[in-house]
Amino acid sequence: MSIKFSQLTHTRMKKIALTCFAVLLTFFVFAQASDPIIGKWQNPSGEGKIEIYKKGNKYFGKLYWIKDANKKDEKNPDASLRGRKIQGLEILTNFTKNGDTYQDGQIYDPKSGKTYSCKMTLKGKDKLDIRGYMGVSLLGRTETWKRIE
Repeated sequence: MSIKFSQLTHTRMKKIALTCFAVLLTFFVFAQASDPIIGKWQNPSGEGKIEIYKKGNKYFGKLYWIKDANKKDEKNPDASLRGRKIQGLEILTNFTKNGDTYQDGQIYDPKSGKTYSCKMTLKGKDKLDIRGYMGVSLLGRTETWKRIE
């Protein structure tokens, strides 16, 4: 009798574990769908690839690949940071979601060493407009990033 009970318990545990896995997988898929900005993007020049992710209720982006992986942050206004590599830098910080727009964040431009106010707007599922500006959004520049796998 105890062998059957043990086998029954093992079978039930497998079913429970599979059900939990399916629920978690479904949750993950829906979480990704509700945050379509999350993923990997390439800038128009092809020099950099950025991964956008969520921490808490804010969005951030890391420059995970650049053509010159050894390039340093030479233009940084903080002299103590000029020796760090650009690859791996978090260049997008503190964005909040408002529909298809992600706003109230900042973008760091390692080419100039400057940090700008920034907003990002999804244009379909594979295009993202990045607008960096100083002061008001009218005084800025927009470039379109493309989603990559």
